[in-house]
Amino acid sequence: MSVREINFDGIVGPSHNYGGLSLGNLASARNLGKVSYPRAAALQGLEKMRANLSLGLAQGIFLPQPRPARAWLAELGTSPEQADPALLANAMSASAMWAANAATVSPAVDTADGRTHLTVANLRTMAHRSHEWAATLAQLRIAFANEAFAVHDPVPLTFGDEGAANHMRLCAAHDQPGVEVFVYGVAGGPFPARQHIEACRAIARRHHLDPDRTLFVAQSEEAIAAGAFHNDVVAVANERVLFSHEQAFAEREEFLGQLESRFPDLDFVEVPAAEVSLEDAIRSYLFNAQLVTPPDGRTTLIVPEEARETPSVWKWLQRHLAGNGAIRDVRVVDVRQSMANGGGPACLRLRVVCDPATVDPRFLVDEGKLDALAKVIARTWPEEIEVAELGNPALIRDIEAARAALLDSCSLSELL
Repeated sequence: MSVREINFDGIVGPSHNYGGLSLGNLASARNLGKVSYPRAAALQGLEKMRANLSLGLAQGIFLPQPRPARAWLAELGTSPEQADPALLANAMSASAMWAANAATVSPAVDTADGRTHLTVANLRTMAHRSHEWAATLAQLRIAFANEAFAVHDPVPLTFGDEGAANHMRLCAAHDQPGVEVFVYGVAGGPFPARQHIEACRAIARRHHLDPDRTLFVAQSEEAIAAGAFHNDVVAVANERVLFSHEQAFAEREEFLGQLESRFPDLDFVEVPAAEVSLEDAIRSYLFNAQLVTPPDGRTTLIVPEEARETPSVWKWLQRHLAGNGAIRDVRVVDVRQSMANGGGPACLRLRVVCDPATVDPRFLVDEGKLDALAKVIARTWPEEIEVAELGNPALIRDIEAARAALLDSCSLSELL
């Protein structure tokens, strides 16, 4: 069995728009009402996946969800044709493209039963995301149907869970036992804390994790108030490396002490607030980057163009590289359409450590499959969408037809 990390990226859906629905997400609020470009957004996402493949990484996909969310609207006693504009906007969101919120994943090597566990996130805090979990669960149950996996229903809606965006793992190598870190919010300041400690503890129990190798840490109120609505906006981990902002965690010293006692090989890379402010870190999504290990072993950070365009961030990165720090390479990708709605490279992917042979091959991609997906998207995705036009029957027909065409090209018509 060959175990490796696979990045599963969400394909940006044909209803991608700037509805400004995510309270606490500063980019989402800042771009409310602007014209979106779904075709360009989806193609940008495919190019990011292509860049991952060029590094020698394994790459998977998740497909767009049904939009409008007719089943959810029906539960509310309405339909796309009858819903008021605010409700329809919540039913048309393409936010499921941010696969980091799809689930929390614990590799088999960490679990008592030797299976890879996935718990689908309930995303209860935001109306436009609260109805995603059922369609996400349907994909997870197909992609990970092999007995090597255990796929769980969401944590009860009493407690908020937003998936891997609030979960980190430190290990000597992906196929070695690790320390799993769950990051939760408390109050959130002016914005809601979306990840609850009760949900974190429930997932750890479900996944049969070793309590001695599991940590729970509070995200700092300062970070949430500044717009770090998920931990992955201010911290990211990969193998031995924890890369974070100085103001990421509420009890920084206590957390680091606990982590180092459980994982002495920790390579901690911290960006001081005096060099990169929380504002610059969040604007650039420096930490909402993919921190990965290509086959050559050089820890690589995949950042958005906005990181290069933020002087304090780019200066820090260049100085770190020149000093032969833990991060040995930085790659820049263009995901501007996603960034404008508050999702960087890390938001777009869910990391799963497993044997690729145990995954349904329809969810794995190579260059040829990306080419085929790009052709469908170029032919069927709307070129642009104005929020005021979301209720246009012709647009709704086009969005539904585009998704159906993509599912057909992937031989996944059972998701229709």
